[in-house]
Amino acid sequence: MKIATWNVNSLKVRLPQVLQWLETNPVDVLCLQETKMTDDKFPVAEINAAGYQVAFSGQKTYNGVAILSRHPIRDVVKNIPGFEDEQQRVLAATIEGMRIVCAYIPNGQAPDTDKFHYKLRWLDALHDWLKGEQAQHPQLALLGDYNIAPEDRDVYDPAKWVGQNLVSPQERAAFVRLQDLELKDSFRLFEQADKLFSWWDYRQMGFRLNRGMRIDHILLSPPLAARCTGCVIDKLPRKWEQPSDHAPVIATLEAAA
Repeated sequence: MKIATWNVNSLKVRLPQVLQWLETNPVDVLCLQETKMTDDKFPVAEINAAGYQVAFSGQKTYNGVAILSRHPIRDVVKNIPGFEDEQQRVLAATIEGMRIVCAYIPNGQAPDTDKFHYKLRWLDALHDWLKGEQAQHPQLALLGDYNIAPEDRDVYDPAKWVGQNLVSPQERAAFVRLQDLELKDSFRLFEQADKLFSWWDYRQMGFRLNRGMRIDHILLSPPLAARCTGCVIDKLPRKWEQPSDHAPVIATLEAAA
């Protein structure tokens, strides 16, 4: 089984790319972020025609998340229960015995801003909710755009980013707190080459010069981590015309015993 995450930065613009990618990469589950469309505009028919069921939670212009699956989608939950938030950033569902959580974690803008403090509150709420989810669903995967580069090796030029958003001590500490729930970074379960990133700025030839960051992650609970046989970043869609600034991340899991 393969599960994947991809911030598409507008599904309206990139639906053809998503369908093209799924045709050559028929993953079992694909979590999308920044769909940027209201639910009434969601392309259900096109996704169904590609062989996928779909659950989604969107809003106009900003945010929006979706889960595409080749298998039945059950017990869907939108947003973090108990955390009042108009922004559509979380979607959870049970698929083939796994609790799949698709998350678009706030960007934060810059340390000491209101948006940054919102990000930290949001991450605290996510942590507390996931603790309960994992108790009910031992096979849990948290996929999405975290807007956090966990370590210096996840940043093309760590010195240039010191003290900035995405790499701040507070954000990295929040990432560690998620890992303290025994959630494993699937990418780091395996030996990886240097300078592998999942996001590159559109500006200043960021992708061409590989000035990127690894901010898209798949964290796995211990039973799923034990089944994980690989995790890769597919840079190819970033080379397409009018691409998202993010690339898909894919984890491969052995079949459950």
